[in-house]
Amino acid sequence: MTELLPNFVAGRWQAGSGAGTPLFDPVLGTELVRVDATGLDLAAAFGHARQTGRAALQALTYRERAALLGAIVKVLQTHRDTYYEIATANSGTVKNDSAVDIDGAIFTLGQYAKWGDALGDVRALRDGEAVKLGKEPVFQSQHLQVPTQGVALLINAFNFPSWGLWEKAAPALLSGVPVIVKPGTSTAWLTQRMVRDVVDAGVLPSGALSVICGSSAGLMDQLHPFDVVSFTGSADTGAVIRSHPAVARQSVRANIEADSLNSAILLPDGMPGTEAFDLLVREVVREMTVKSGQKCTAIRRIFVPEAVYDAAAEAIGAKLAGLTVGNPRNESVRMGSLVSRAQLTAVRDGLAQLQREAGVLYDGNGPQGRPLVDADRAIACCVAPVLLGTRDADGAALVHDVEVFGPVATLLPYRDLAHATSLAHRGQGSLVTSLYGADDAALGRTAVELAASHGRVHVITPAVAKAQTGHGNVMPMSLHGGPGRAGGGAELGGLRALDFYHRRSAVQASPEVLAQLGLTAA
Repeated sequence: MTELLPNFVAGRWQAGSGAGTPLFDPVLGTELVRVDATGLDLAAAFGHARQTGRAALQALTYRERAALLGAIVKVLQTHRDTYYEIATANSGTVKNDSAVDIDGAIFTLGQYAKWGDALGDVRALRDGEAVKLGKEPVFQSQHLQVPTQGVALLINAFNFPSWGLWEKAAPALLSGVPVIVKPGTSTAWLTQRMVRDVVDAGVLPSGALSVICGSSAGLMDQLHPFDVVSFTGSADTGAVIRSHPAVARQSVRANIEADSLNSAILLPDGMPGTEAFDLLVREVVREMTVKSGQKCTAIRRIFVPEAVYDAAAEAIGAKLAGLTVGNPRNESVRMGSLVSRAQLTAVRDGLAQLQREAGVLYDGNGPQGRPLVDADRAIACCVAPVLLGTRDADGAALVHDVEVFGPVATLLPYRDLAHATSLAHRGQGSLVTSLYGADDAALGRTAVELAASHGRVHVITPAVAKAQTGHGNVMPMSLHGGPGRAGGGAELGGLRALDFYHRRSAVQASPEVLAQLGLTAA
């Protein structure tokens, strides 16, 4: 039997009492390790984090906690090569895709360390300026933010075992809130290993960081009113979390990132032969194939002017046809596998649904595509990119409702920009949309029109072609989240991400007392 990975809770490593759930290499089909959380004393785990971990973290200033983040960065950099090996084996990702997860996490931690250092040696943050409560300024109200008196439960998805942990843990730890992370089971190995390395290095106080691998059963039951929970995953599971008594009755703060039918829109000036047209094609292909399309921010719907539909289909298909898919250990491979057989089945089922309304414009799994490289199709969880399309963008209800979490996107034509924005809104709330064109005025107007239903609007013109960060690349400086079906949550966005882990209060007192609060602006 393979190794059973221990959990780190209540300040010590503890193995579950069950046989464990096996984690597999999705390309070779071999069992790698097992995870299990059966029999853990969850009350003790949460109690230790809430009391011992929180007390130690909140005894420090923001600058001192920022130094802890910097120390974590150094630990992770030391073991970076090992993380790449685990990602290849357990997630089936090529090196560039592993970098999005691993190096993206390290960058995010480092950025929050810089921001935290700038906050200084204080333990509370000023929220706006003091305002007088009467005619004379002798009695005033000052809003402030203080760290919540609880723990942060992070329930993460399988697609980003590294970044998913640290993009949430960074603002939580900087805020002085201890973290208990429950990674997605199928790829939990990388998360567990990173926590192990940080724990072994002794850079965090006891109780500040815990990891539970395996079933999430009972975790929500441990939450108290001042705790917070941040979830990334399906809308169905998000609904279960929102309806849990801890959230519904005790007002535990919940952040949800769920399904998202993100889109790309080529503006009317983006005719074939223009740089804007080429930029759209390039970005669509990248978003369809990075992490094998297993990104919450990936482009799922592509909107182009009616006159451009055929040219766009041909150009995107031609680029996809040059892609090599298979074993990520082979340097010629540009796209690896899905993370599990379950995901492979889900992608195939989703494709079957969408094909009720959309035809196949390019299918890399058929005669148009290449054979898998160093991978057995009967074993490997590999699926090549599929571009679907329909000329009836209005009548394709499923295309605007069903997300296939893999290398799949659908091409749709629009009549004018008003039609394009209305189609994008039919995603019912998305994390990101990207616009491509050269007409600054039209791009600006369209961005504002789309902002209400999107967490982020990514505008790409020829002028920023080399500087733009990528449609699906989530940067710590910008909001990550989205309204509606995307979950209604908000992660990252600079120091605004700290809001989730703080409580807002107002101190009403004389200016002399307010001056003693020792506040700095966030």
